[in-house]
Amino acid sequence: MINEQTTVCALDCYDACKIVVKDGIDTIEGDTCHPVGNGALCTLLNKSIHEAERIEQPLVDGEAVSMEEAMEAVKKAFEKPTSLLWRGSGNMGVMQEITNLFIERVNGTLTHGSLCDGAGDAGILEGRGLNRTLPLEQIKEADTVVIWGRNVTVTNAHMMPFLADKKIVVIDPVKTAIAKKADFHLQIKPRTDYYLAIMLARFIYMEDSQDTEWLEEFAPEYEDFYGFTQEHRIKPILEYIGTDLGDMGRMLNYLRHQKVVFLVGTGVQKYSTGASTLRAIDSLAALLGLFGKEGCGIHYLGNSQLGFDNPFAVTCKTVSKVVTDFSEYDTVLVQGGNPAASMPNSTRVCESLDKVENLIYFGLYENETSKKAKIVIPAKNFFEKEDVRLSYGHQYVHKLNKITETPIGISEYDFTKYLFNAFNLEGLESEASYIEGWLSQCKKEKGEFISPIYEKIPYADGFGEEGDDEFEFIEDYDDDFINTKRFTKVRTSKKNKIDDEKYWLLTPKSNKALNTQFKRDNKVQIHPDKGYEEGSILRLSSAYGTVELEVKHNENLRLDCLLVTNNTLGVNRLTPAIVSDEGENACYQEVKIEIEKVEG
Repeated sequence: MINEQTTVCALDCYDACKIVVKDGIDTIEGDTCHPVGNGALCTLLNKSIHEAERIEQPLVDGEAVSMEEAMEAVKKAFEKPTSLLWRGSGNMGVMQEITNLFIERVNGTLTHGSLCDGAGDAGILEGRGLNRTLPLEQIKEADTVVIWGRNVTVTNAHMMPFLADKKIVVIDPVKTAIAKKADFHLQIKPRTDYYLAIMLARFIYMEDSQDTEWLEEFAPEYEDFYGFTQEHRIKPILEYIGTDLGDMGRMLNYLRHQKVVFLVGTGVQKYSTGASTLRAIDSLAALLGLFGKEGCGIHYLGNSQLGFDNPFAVTCKTVSKVVTDFSEYDTVLVQGGNPAASMPNSTRVCESLDKVENLIYFGLYENETSKKAKIVIPAKNFFEKEDVRLSYGHQYVHKLNKITETPIGISEYDFTKYLFNAFNLEGLESEASYIEGWLSQCKKEKGEFISPIYEKIPYADGFGEEGDDEFEFIEDYDDDFINTKRFTKVRTSKKNKIDDEKYWLLTPKSNKALNTQFKRDNKVQIHPDKGYEEGSILRLSSAYGTVELEVKHNENLRLDCLLVTNNTLGVNRLTPAIVSDEGENACYQEVKIEIEKVEG
């Protein structure tokens, strides 16, 4: 008789697929009844998670010790006056945040900001007031889907069935797999998405294609937005974007008078101006009247905790997650992350980590950070503990069930419970009560848990927290990275003028890894027409550092771009330790790269 159980994937992904486990975690498959997963599981879940070599033994100063001895060392480390918790996204279950409760009680510090989507979220909040997730069923009802800076076949492949029989437009500097199949691909220059959105809006005004009836009710300041678009000069902007009037006309054919959904990825906002980019795209969508209607809207990363009362929300001190100086703390706990490789300007990060007296790594796999740690605590994986999984890509909420027992590692709850007891702290509730507290806040629909703020058609009544506010169009744009005098009548800058001899750096996700988890790479992708032999070694240099990588040809790239996936060893030696103008987000692609061939 087959012993069948269910759980859900906790890897950092839009999809949060439901899993059917048969006779142990080596025999898993997708749940065909799940409304998102479509009965399929990705390679990372089917293969990589089972093949990756785990940390099995606690370590203190490089020596194997018992879990009790390791946790005693953790206790002593937190007796020091200053402490910091830096959490990654290696596991997306809500119970990961329970360690916040201990950090608050010992007067420690947490981080704020994002390595992923914070700038885009900030831009959305400025226009809409609340970032509501567009349900996948609305994507299914669209006539046209515009995939904007998002490689869906890599980052959320389970989206593909929702795109069946749609007109597909792709806006991306790379001719991705979905771009090759699209009805139209606009291969714009990196960091020009803001300008494209504004140009499209200006042409919509010029041909009187805006949805005036919707605008009068929900966004009455649209005439001011028209004035703002007129500040942008058409000819130089189209030239800079790398497009022309013909492309603009073709784009508009897919946007006028039909149901349109924009699938926007994080790639468009990995820049200092990322918030403005999402707000400009939102403004374009509002001009077309794409909010609050069936089969219309924008799908970006949503705030999965929106509408929940989070029992792990605390009020202790915070510092920027993007530019943390670890050397300011006696004790640093790194939980489920790898800042030594994943934070921008990793040379600076590693230097500061090396100065920490007590660096604690709490995670599953050995990486650049664990190798530096004084104390290493192996964690449980999501098959080995109870948890709740929210999703930033859809409205469904799932209970993670413990599928297997193992002597390896410790859960976040038990880690926190040990420290509460060691410091004689009170107030920690049972694990079961926390899990039930999350699930009890959900709606129920056809046997599934649903986000408490779920709406079938978001923004149908209006915007803001109460749903009765107006949409706010973008009304200003300042950019010090380029000489904006070429493009606008009123804004000028001389700072950091672009050297057109350098290459734009693109750092997308890989289909073989989740950031620095699982497979690592050592390749730089470049167009074969640039004349570098495949397999040769290039030295990539920026103002922040250098890295040597092996050439891999990619004819789908623009000639002015290099592509280095974010699982590549050393890639963040090249990236800047700066935060976005809004949203406290990392700006991984706010850099241009010089290259030279390494002889021999």
